[in-house]
Amino acid sequence: MKYMFFRSQALALCLLLASGNALAKLDFEDHAFPEFVTSARALAMGNAYINKVDDSWSAFYNPAGLGSVRKFQLHLLNAHAEASNGLIDVIGDGPASKVPGKYTDTFDPNKLRKSLVDHEGKLAHARVNAFPNITLRGLTLGYLYSQQNRAIINDDTANKFEIAERKDQGPVFALNASLFGGVFKVGASAVYLTRTQLNKSFAPTDNVDINSDDRKSGKSLQVTGGVRLTFPVALLPTMSAVIRNATNNDFEAASQGGLPDAIKQTVDVGFSITPQIGQITRLHIEANLKDVNNNYDTDIKRRIAGGIELDFNRRIFIRGGYGDGWGSGGIGVRSRVFIMDLTTYAVDRSLEGFREEEDRRFVFSISSGI
Repeated sequence: MKYMFFRSQALALCLLLASGNALAKLDFEDHAFPEFVTSARALAMGNAYINKVDDSWSAFYNPAGLGSVRKFQLHLLNAHAEASNGLIDVIGDGPASKVPGKYTDTFDPNKLRKSLVDHEGKLAHARVNAFPNITLRGLTLGYLYSQQNRAIINDDTANKFEIAERKDQGPVFALNASLFGGVFKVGASAVYLTRTQLNKSFAPTDNVDINSDDRKSGKSLQVTGGVRLTFPVALLPTMSAVIRNATNNDFEAASQGGLPDAIKQTVDVGFSITPQIGQITRLHIEANLKDVNNNYDTDIKRRIAGGIELDFNRRIFIRGGYGDGWGSGGIGVRSRVFIMDLTTYAVDRSLEGFREEEDRRFVFSISSGI
């Protein structure tokens, strides 16, 4: 009887631990969203974008896309802001005039914890990107800045406050060559990346003290290579492949807290068609398989991405998609000097499951220049 009692207690403990680990630690979904700076347009299409990309975002999605850039672009304002559904619940209390200030507080761990006290179990995610750049056919020069913060006060017995931060920045350079009249394109981009990363948890009675030992930091030259083959026939069938961290570089120049996690070398592949459905209307349909070599050890269902974009005269865009197991969508408006996108997408917070824990996010992106 005593043996059976201890056996049942051990089983209960294992089940408890298993349930506690059902959700992944606060990470950054690199298996499905490996780009250092994400595009709101791409996210609306399930992040299936390595064939479609035809602007400055080619440096991150597929450098071969620079061969499709139509005109010279100088974007001094190129900003992206997003918030999770959980964060909107947290900062949406009270007057709308205070929302921008509350959103800014998301990037201060102490203020964020205070905001989450009455919202246990709500995951607060925020990301801001900036990518000022000069882009013309075959070339991009720019500077990236991206910061992601996410936190939660767990509604379990431990009731811990968990926080994760990632800050990326560095100069960006990309080149492209088009062959056989543009049928085959090849490109490469390089980012001299400086990354700072934090993952820490605090007990309910702990002060949120974060010092230099808690943050990991390092520098790395990150090279992305891409190819694109477009058949010059009806529907424009296109195939692409992208390799990230092509030279398999590690981080160096460690901070006091050590080096960030290594960026894994991954390969993405894609196929698309783009039928013309009217004089000024086109439909782009694309499917991607992320991380073909499965270096992030993720279920293949979570690495499949698909998206569509309906393009009205290259001015108004309606988009939909599927990525990391969840649906996405958005609208975009574009002119010669102004681009605005509104997007929603989601990620799966489960560790090994599929469509178990949705984290829905909303994005506003704006670019302006010449």
